[in-house]
Amino acid sequence: MSNTAVVVIDMINTYDHPDARTLLPSAQKAVPAMVRLIERARERDVPVIYVNDNFGEWRSHHGEILETALAGPHADLVEPLRPTEDSLFVVKARHSIFYETPLAYLLSRLDVGRIVLCGQVTEQCVLYSALDAHIRHLRVTIPADAVAHIHADLADAALTMMERNMGADIREADSITF
Repeated sequence: MSNTAVVVIDMINTYDHPDARTLLPSAQKAVPAMVRLIERARERDVPVIYVNDNFGEWRSHHGEILETALAGPHADLVEPLRPTEDSLFVVKARHSIFYETPLAYLLSRLDVGRIVLCGQVTEQCVLYSALDAHIRHLRVTIPADAVAHIHADLADAALTMMERNMGADIREADSITF
């Protein structure tokens, strides 16, 4: 497996949760780097896969999740990252993008050997997803400027752990090549 995919984690979001006030400044700062990364991936026909929490709405689908987020008070963070018709979308219910989702199967069908993880939250979903990717023998790249956090100190520790313990390539979004 040699292809790369960009995975956008939990960015289709209403920000209606207890940590939102703390997360929002970091998300606002990370969105421009995510947008540039996604645009470059699309220009090079690199798959962009959105893996998003269903927020406990078990009857919802990706279109409904997107519509709800775009109707929310922070649509300005969602609109620039809006999935296109070509985008792939996987709904998750827990922290890891792999836990009880078809993502591993999808990546194998796409012959993906490296994933670039962007989105939120660095010290939670990004960290757990990177670990699950590592144990599946996928190479992981994390654009440090394209992930958002709740707690800066924990995010820094998570990035260090991903680099040291999982061999993740931590770099700026604009330096990632496809």
